[in-house]
Amino acid sequence: MRNVVVTGIPRSPVDRVDALAAYGVATVHEALGRTGYLGPGLRPAWPGARTGGNAVTAVCWPGDNLMIHVAVEQCQEGDLLVVTTTSPCTDGMFGELFATALRHRGVRGVVIDAGVRDVAELRAMGFPAWSSAVSAQGTVKATPGAVNVPVTIGGQLVRPGDAVIADDDGVLVCPRADLERGIEAAAARAAKEAATREAFEKGELGLDRYGLRARLPELGITYVTADEYERDR
Repeated sequence: MRNVVVTGIPRSPVDRVDALAAYGVATVHEALGRTGYLGPGLRPAWPGARTGGNAVTAVCWPGDNLMIHVAVEQCQEGDLLVVTTTSPCTDGMFGELFATALRHRGVRGVVIDAGVRDVAELRAMGFPAWSSAVSAQGTVKATPGAVNVPVTIGGQLVRPGDAVIADDDGVLVCPRADLERGIEAAAARAAKEAATREAFEKGELGLDRYGLRARLPELGITYVTADEYERDR
């Protein structure tokens, strides 16, 4: 890994990232062909947060948050800081003070494949954070890493400037080049879900709406009465 700080990364218009984030992680994930989800290991530090932004990435060594300090300077309005480490780490690398500095710069939140702390303060501030751990264990500031280079979290590649959205269902990355396609596909998916919701509210069954009933015999599923079931046990 080169110890570099890449400046002047390309970004998408924030209003277009907001348009994607409005559909939510689960809907966008399905709309994009079940791609982009960073996995169940990233959970919100506090419930109810929902945001999206252009990714600014940082690569740190475990137990060392030097490069988060470096990354803060590269952040601007509408960004979302995405942090990973060179090997697994659960230390509390991010907390209230970082959130204060980032909020001043208009950053929408942090996604970190490591630990956060000061959870009560983050919740009180309303600063969204997704992490793979919560830990009071602190860090040092001694080892060089990188800022604004491609990183991998949960098997997904996150490039600087990609759209990253997050909510209670987790975190998703949409490549910057796919943002408009993602918005269009998510809108279609949301419309389909709205029609299905209305049908379910009227009593239609998923078995019929999704054409599943005819498939049951093909799968060897049969219906029997309770008496028949007890007799044939």
